[in-house]
Amino acid sequence: MANPHGSELLRDFSDRGLIHDVTAGLDARLSADPSIAAYIGFDPSADSLHVGHLMGVLALRRLQIHGGRPVALVGGGTGMIGDPSGRSAERNLLDRATLDHNRAAIGAQLAVLVDFSGKSGALLLDNLSWLGDLGLINFLRDTGKHLTVGYMLAKESVKTRLDSGLSFTEFSYMLLQSYDFLMLRKLHGVELQMGGSDQWGNITAGTELIRRTEGERSDGVPQAFGLCYPLLLAKSGAKFGKTAQGAVWLDPRKTTPFAFRQFWMDQDDEAVASLLHRFTLLDHQEITELLDRHAENPSARRAQRHLARVVTTMVHGADLEARAAAVADALFGDGEGGAPDVRTLSHEALAMLAGELPTSGLPAGDEVTLVDLVVASGFASSKSEARRLIEQGGVSVNGVAAADAAAKVASFAPLADGSLLIRKGRRDYRLLRRA
Repeated sequence: MANPHGSELLRDFSDRGLIHDVTAGLDARLSADPSIAAYIGFDPSADSLHVGHLMGVLALRRLQIHGGRPVALVGGGTGMIGDPSGRSAERNLLDRATLDHNRAAIGAQLAVLVDFSGKSGALLLDNLSWLGDLGLINFLRDTGKHLTVGYMLAKESVKTRLDSGLSFTEFSYMLLQSYDFLMLRKLHGVELQMGGSDQWGNITAGTELIRRTEGERSDGVPQAFGLCYPLLLAKSGAKFGKTAQGAVWLDPRKTTPFAFRQFWMDQDDEAVASLLHRFTLLDHQEITELLDRHAENPSARRAQRHLARVVTTMVHGADLEARAAAVADALFGDGEGGAPDVRTLSHEALAMLAGELPTSGLPAGDEVTLVDLVVASGFASSKSEARRLIEQGGVSVNGVAAADAAAKVASFAPLADGSLLIRKGRRDYRLLRRA
């Protein structure tokens, strides 16, 4: 089926499955001139973005590639209110100091992912700069009168919360976000707001506010536009990027680069094509060729490894990605050539490994045996239990099967930092490190 869009940006978004809804006239506007300014809002409720935000960040990158100017709006003002969209209950409101900290941390992450340099570089803005001193009476008189209560109640983000309870504070969020769009248009010429499908009501409220305050153009072209991409959901139905432990964060202190890379490695074959389109900058032809190679031998997980490499490099850099890949290859044999010798791991890779595995002190002394190592690792609670485990062939040291319970510690070639990697079974590891 031919792509119905004339503009390069919307053709790209459409090919990647990134169009859930779009307001009238955007394709014609972009076809006439691709240099449009567009914004996405980022909620500063935490001091890090997570994987769920990456679709939005990459939407800004794609916009920039196709000639537009991205604007990242960190909601320091609306963060004090809370967006009801996609929520079942009102969240805790944050104080000014916390919001300032979160905003600065998010801004630093965005600076890695989007190009802010040059005259056409991205802008990083905070709506607190115009909402912070906004007077209630003036706001209600000049802005609130343009959107009726009936109009706002008809929005899905509001309707879904009415039964469970929606405070006036949260109800006002739509009007404040609409005001953001209006101010961004006035101050920075922003014509387009993008966001996830749960933001459609807020976005179209913004285009409506601009229409009512700015009036119609003589040529009939809208003053402002909206585009929503579909929310990516996990098999559980939760928003993509959530796990049993919580979000998969971009901050390496919250989610380690190794765990971040493994998140992408663990995606199944049914999801990987969509993820490659939405979370990488590879073109459609490159993705098709990669998926064809993947289909030749799915067990090699070529598509997952490429996805993990590209996204981890984008977020954490090539060095940390290579280090995480080396650790994963050593533990799980993720490389196409099989697992390498773990004794080749660098000091830096071993330090990363120590942060991912249960780690204990390496017993000292020339008379320490394999039995002592197994007990020290926590794989056995007694020497007799350790001996049985060894005799059953269930133990390896630094990737080599170890069957002699009486073998002395000196007989095992240590890793680069002097540590020993003990494995029980196929994938249960412990690291013993010198104090």
